[in-house]
Amino acid sequence: MTETRPLPVAVDAMGGDNAPGEIIQGAADAARGGLPVVLVGPEGVIREELSRRGTDSSLPIFVKHASEVIAMDDHPGQAMRRKKDNSIRVCFELVKRGEACGMVSAGNSGAVMAGAIFVLGRLPAVERPAIISVLPALRGHPLLLDMGANVDCKPIHLVQFALMGEVYARRVIGVSKPKVAVLSNGEEDSKGTDLTRAVAAALRRASEIEYRGYCEGRDLLTGDFDVIVTDGFTGNVALKTMEGTAKVVGEMLKQALQSTPASAIGGLLAKKALGAMKRKIDWREIGGAPLVGVAGVGFITHGRSDALAIGNAVRRVRAAADAHATEEIARAAERAEALLAPAAASPERVDTEQGRLRTTPPGA
Repeated sequence: MTETRPLPVAVDAMGGDNAPGEIIQGAADAARGGLPVVLVGPEGVIREELSRRGTDSSLPIFVKHASEVIAMDDHPGQAMRRKKDNSIRVCFELVKRGEACGMVSAGNSGAVMAGAIFVLGRLPAVERPAIISVLPALRGHPLLLDMGANVDCKPIHLVQFALMGEVYARRVIGVSKPKVAVLSNGEEDSKGTDLTRAVAAALRRASEIEYRGYCEGRDLLTGDFDVIVTDGFTGNVALKTMEGTAKVVGEMLKQALQSTPASAIGGLLAKKALGAMKRKIDWREIGGAPLVGVAGVGFITHGRSDALAIGNAVRRVRAAADAHATEEIARAAERAEALLAPAAASPERVDTEQGRLRTTPPGA
């Protein structure tokens, strides 16, 4: 019986501030661990970089030529339509044809989302795909979605984010019963906006998930919740605030440890513990942000990704592909409309077009 080779992970070799060198190095590091990869971009550039780095030719690294590159400042949709042979699109085409198990890019995030929709397409019933961010936390690996793809959201979008995120947490992250919450400005049901209250009311009716109510900003990193949903504007601001806070706190700690000889000695004694903490909050260890709601596996990584970030991202893509969660995510998204329907039929009903709760007098 012939052995079936695992499908490679498609890596956009030309995406990000450190392309192609760090991207290729990270992919090669993953390949050394036994994960096959296919590097996508101008073939000559990729092969020259592989040669320059002395990459072992026996590693499971393949090259797929793509003649065009989408720049960070390109308009995502226009560039995707104009540059038909760009490296992001070719990655997604490999996934669609079943020649790659998933893809990862550190390039233009809008173009990655556009490519996923143009090439893979949305899953049935999914109104809008979302970007998941895996947060560093005291316990577990909380998922925050959406973290930037959808700035203006309606209740149907956030309800689908919650249901899809719950499946991802269970099937990919391995949480047996994910605790789901809506990001808000207080724990009480009366808090929040018309949008969050409408979403909370719908999720309370979702008996198949463990809905825990509102999550305040202070609880994002506690691990009390496994799936936290919000609109893309709020999610992106929250994520960037956390990144900035971690950077500032790290710099303050460094300055404090260097302030006196006694502090420096204490820093040396705590070096191992501090290193472990730094790794826990390092975005490069997270391995990128998966797209959810599209018919395939795609990951977006930070534009400043280095070899460490890319290597971890390739491993996360492989894990997501091995979970085979796409069909269940599609089924979960289909339930969102029914959860909103009771509210639409009651005196207080959800206006799904305007995305707000609307009070309708009886008999109106």
